Amino acid sequence: MADEFFLKAEEFRRTCRYREALSLYKKALKRYAAQGDSHGALSCLLSLGDTHRMTGDFDAAAQRYHDAIALSKVTRQKALRADAMAGLGLSLRALGDWKGALKLFTAAARVYDEKGDREGLAFLQWAQGGALRVGGAAAKAIDAFKKAKGLFESLGSEHKTAVGYCLCGLGGVSRMAGLWGDSLRYYTRANSLLGALHDRFGVAYSHCGIGNALRMKGDFSGALQHLRKAERVYRKIGDIVSYSYTLWSMGMTHLMEGRLARAKKCFGEAASRFKETKDIRGIIYCGLAGGQLLFLKGDVKRALAEFGKALAVSEAHEFMIEACHARALLGYAESGRADRTLHRKIGLRLEFTTIPFNIP
Repeated sequence: MADEFFLKAEEFRRTCRYREALSLYKKALKRYAAQGDSHGALSCLLSLGDTHRMTGDFDAAAQRYHDAIALSKVTRQKALRADAMAGLGLSLRALGDWKGALKLFTAAARVYDEKGDREGLAFLQWAQGGALRVGGAAAKAIDAFKKAKGLFESLGSEHKTAVGYCLCGLGGVSRMAGLWGDSLRYYTRANSLLGALHDRFGVAYSHCGIGNALRMKGDFSGALQHLRKAERVYRKIGDIVSYSYTLWSMGMTHLMEGRLARAKKCFGEAASRFKETKDIRGIIYCGLAGGQLLFLKGDVKRALAEFGKALAVSEAHEFMIEACHARALLGYAESGRADRTLHRKIGLRLEFTTIPFNIP
């Protein structure tokens, strides 16, 4: 019966029915524990961690991965311990601890290398790309995503989905670096590939990316069309994190169009969800956006406070890109002039001239 629960839960997770999957994983875990089946319990803990992470409950995910690491040490299942370390690293990355994430990825990579697990090594290249992006190392992140893509392609056609997610990673970090054309191309390729594979989450992810790339290129109408497609899927499957970032992107699009009331609503909804999931970067982005709204409404004092708070938190967590955005906004709000050299100093092709800044 435990196996039946587990296999059904896996099916639910593959089709993005996360709530149903969590319920069945928990039932399976109790059965495996009662039977003394440590391998089944360990597999269940890993899947629970992955599913909690997909729904934005990073604390719960981290606890499941910690439990899996502890059990793997007792049962001496080193390969599964590496899987748990990789999952824990992804959870820490989402909570803002990108340096802790990189340490875990490095430790897991040693195990995968020892075992000759090329798929595991490819996955960790992808994971490292995301952590490096959070840390603001855009060029290194692009390199990691490209390496991951090449590794997955070398593993054969059954890894097309992973290739699609590498393209999404490349699209995201290209946008952060100011390479709008590259970002749009990567996300468009990902959308085509993941659409052909009927990957609902991946299609939504790539639609969000296309929308953001179009926003950066000034096509606000086209941006909203794609962002709304992503929003509908994320809301339906219960992915709070991706839904929140999509709301923020919609808010930025409305801000650039001068629709301040719509922008404020989107930022408010996104901020409440970021706080719920303890997403520090998301909260920073809402502060940067909210400060711009205040500035445009003439409340310069409160705008400066928002930008200052965003800068302090960004620096505390060593988020280079977000700190750079905050300094640029502070400088403009204080003097009426934007420092065009700030972003170039960290290797980004970004130049903000006036508020509202179209933050990537």
